[in-house]
Amino acid sequence: MNIVFFLLVLAAVVAAGGADIGSMLAGEDPVKMAAVGTAAFDGAKASVTLAVSLAGAMTLFLGLMKVVEAAGGLDFLARLIRPVLVRLFPDVPADHPAMGAIVMNIGANVLGLGNAATPFGIKAMQELETLNKHPGTATNAMVLFLAINTSGVAVLPTGVMAMRAAAGSATPEAIFVPTLVASMFNTVVAVLAAKVFSRFFRAPSPPDEYAVKESWLDLVPLALISATFSALVVTVYMFKPASAWIVPVLILGMLTVGFVRRVKVYEVFIDGAKDGFSSATRIIPYLVAILTAVGMLRASGGLDAFVKLVAPAMNLIGMPPEVLPLALLRPLSGSGAYALTTELTTTYGPDTFIAQVAGTMQGTTETTFYVLAVYFGAVQVLKTRHAVPTGLVSDISGVLAAVAACHWLI
Repeated sequence: MNIVFFLLVLAAVVAAGGADIGSMLAGEDPVKMAAVGTAAFDGAKASVTLAVSLAGAMTLFLGLMKVVEAAGGLDFLARLIRPVLVRLFPDVPADHPAMGAIVMNIGANVLGLGNAATPFGIKAMQELETLNKHPGTATNAMVLFLAINTSGVAVLPTGVMAMRAAAGSATPEAIFVPTLVASMFNTVVAVLAAKVFSRFFRAPSPPDEYAVKESWLDLVPLALISATFSALVVTVYMFKPASAWIVPVLILGMLTVGFVRRVKVYEVFIDGAKDGFSSATRIIPYLVAILTAVGMLRASGGLDAFVKLVAPAMNLIGMPPEVLPLALLRPLSGSGAYALTTELTTTYGPDTFIAQVAGTMQGTTETTFYVLAVYFGAVQVLKTRHAVPTGLVSDISGVLAAVAACHWLI
């Protein structure tokens, strides 16, 4: 992230300097460098203003998520996906602590509870290491687990929806269904990539496999939930105004779950809402860095030149060239990518196709290299085998899936 920030500022200064030299040679007053300087201050000011407006929406959604978590939503989701995971991880015993941690990690990610997902993820890696016959070398189970994490599996993209609402979107929930479709597709691709690459990156010794004890009937609840979400996708696709119901029904549903489960809804909501305000203030430095750098680059004309350069290639796949920097930054920095998504949303307007693709991409992809560094670092794994190529395939798939989902559904 350090080199990305430096290169953005360097590109802005070089582009403005080149334009000003040309102006001076033509006998005109240089204006680009002054515009770049003004853009730096404007970007810093806008980032703080945006973070303050974002605090309210994030406070609302994190408070609601806390209610769902207290009502047992995470445990319920874990029970739903467990029958699938025991089949995906045949080399992990169904009753091993690693399986429990994997289930809880993925469940937390699906609900958008990133703060809860990371501790479960580290615990899962530590437990998987106890099954590793060659410490320091990634196992197939480790790589597959990280592939699912880096695929950006998500059902509730609450953070992006909150950001869109703060930016004044008339339909902040518009990216809900595209994100759901794209992330599900991307997760399937990531799992297949991990399985295929494992055949080319052989483990030092073949893993043990364990019999699956669960019945296929255990998959029925998950199939019903999947059918419900599929019906939602079809409904929104056929009746675009139906998307306006998503946020009100979502809020009512989350609160209803809390009431039914006899959760102290108000107290729990307030407890979770505190995290929302602190989260909004924590991202201010990242917003200042990215919005300042991108604002300088835009004012210098460098960003426009880059967009024109890549436009022909991007048009072939239907991707707005303006979101390419986000696609490149997303695997490296989550906070930086979120700030860039915010910048695209505020610059082009929250309800433009560019902003919708950016928001969907933010919710569909993940900070691949950060995840690999943290999780492998937790168990001192140096030989990552096929983890990196699997993660890169997931990143590319997520970007393309986000673009395709937005074209299809928006």
